[in-house]
Amino acid sequence: MTWLAETAMLSHGWRRFVLLVLAGAIAALSIPPWFILPALFVTLPIWVWCLDGAERRRSLGKVFGPAFRIGFAFGWGYFTVAFHWLGAAFFIEGGVMIALMPFAILLLAALIAVFWGVASAAAHLLWSNGPWRIVTLATTLSIAEWARGHVLTGFPFDLLGYSLTGTDEMMQLASVIGVYGLTLLAALLAMSPALIWPADGRGLSRRLLPFFLAIAVLAGQLGYGLNRLGEPPSPERSDVAMRLVQPLIYEHADWGKVDPVALIDKLLMLSELQTGPDDKGLADITQVVWPESSLPFFLSQYPDALARIARMLPDTAILLAGAPREQYEPNGANGAPFNAILAIDSDGEVVGSYDKSHLVPFGEFLPFQDWFARLGIKQFVPGANGWGHGDAKRRLMSLAGAPSFLALICYEILFSGDLGDTANAAYLFNITNDAWFDGSIGPAQHAHHARLRAVEEGMSLIRAANSGLTFATDPWGRIVAQLAPMQMGVLDVRPHERLDGTVFSRLRSWPLLAALGLGVLISLLATRGRRKR
Repeated sequence: MTWLAETAMLSHGWRRFVLLVLAGAIAALSIPPWFILPALFVTLPIWVWCLDGAERRRSLGKVFGPAFRIGFAFGWGYFTVAFHWLGAAFFIEGGVMIALMPFAILLLAALIAVFWGVASAAAHLLWSNGPWRIVTLATTLSIAEWARGHVLTGFPFDLLGYSLTGTDEMMQLASVIGVYGLTLLAALLAMSPALIWPADGRGLSRRLLPFFLAIAVLAGQLGYGLNRLGEPPSPERSDVAMRLVQPLIYEHADWGKVDPVALIDKLLMLSELQTGPDDKGLADITQVVWPESSLPFFLSQYPDALARIARMLPDTAILLAGAPREQYEPNGANGAPFNAILAIDSDGEVVGSYDKSHLVPFGEFLPFQDWFARLGIKQFVPGANGWGHGDAKRRLMSLAGAPSFLALICYEILFSGDLGDTANAAYLFNITNDAWFDGSIGPAQHAHHARLRAVEEGMSLIRAANSGLTFATDPWGRIVAQLAPMQMGVLDVRPHERLDGTVFSRLRSWPLLAALGLGVLISLLATRGRRKR
């Protein structure tokens, strides 16, 4: 490791860039669903050592000079591996899109890596020669990760903190500090080996102390999780009985191929399925759930769909269906449609809806649409004139005779601390269509991100997916019932009672902000000490 440390410190130019890209790519093995945490402990120190040897520049070179390129290269490798599964969607389009796929992934990874480049440059401005320098880089990197999850609509996939959530026990610390707090913790712990090498005349015990402290923190995290999971279980609600349908529908990619009659036939058949001799079908069900994009057409195109749904539902039951909803402008023209959850009762009436408010960039809307349109590039998800942004305030859905729940469509579940009115919701409800990414790690990764929201909020999560993963969790994020990926079928579940609250649900990001402020203060003091010397 001494050789690696010295090589990183003395490297420069393209050799340093390649080294960091490779290190970032290996670091990405720590993300869900791989969770190879040692990869982070081996690679993040390389970033530290490269900054130790980075040249100092003046004026704009301080920001966009070698230190920026160091963080950018590491991030480019990390995000290329972390986001590679997004390329699966290009195979659905076929043709020239397959040829464009590697370039699109590399470009997306490069754009996101800019956040880490800025973090690296900022850290180098406050760089010191002692152990506090890992606090500096961990602080600026955590600020960059928070910015990545919020700036320009946000893209919080694969935050560094998910590397510390590989088991049910490890996940529980998110109930205290959330995934952004875990990001700061993961960065600090994984950079600790940078303090072991090179020796610099220090004794071995002194050099190893920070690393042993990091191992102790991980042991403490595991112990906290074991203790929390030992709490008395939360009872199931008696007023909600849900049937989740996993239908394996693939017409979402091309609305022109949809046969509404056959599609409704399939959904009704699955919804009424009796899985055993004791299964009463829909007799005791209060809510039937069809996932996102289960109806890839407007209900106005097949009006009989509502009548057929009404005949299926028991008198007091509601269907919650993922379907497009037409938007009508005051002048009578059609606006951009919404990606919606429609609540349909046993009379065939739409009695409630939620329109997705946090749209996927390039999936459901095109940033700089006019410019991309000239290049022939369009969004992946079909929809005339793109998709409209709904009102996030309407995420709290209330249905007659049932507790209110927080409705979240697809990747809206990713936004830690920004889900909506969790205080007045009984449980989290998420529908998604990850069939775009079948055969990749994407669906499993997305599902794990969703589970962590249940831990953070102390609420049960009900998740219905088109091709997987469909499951229900308790308020500790443990899966209590699930369907296998690519299994066509139904899952009958009841949400659990929510906990009284978690530290994270009460304090949100304030502890993190205090920790980041302390990190900046420590960095400033350490830099001042270096300048005096």
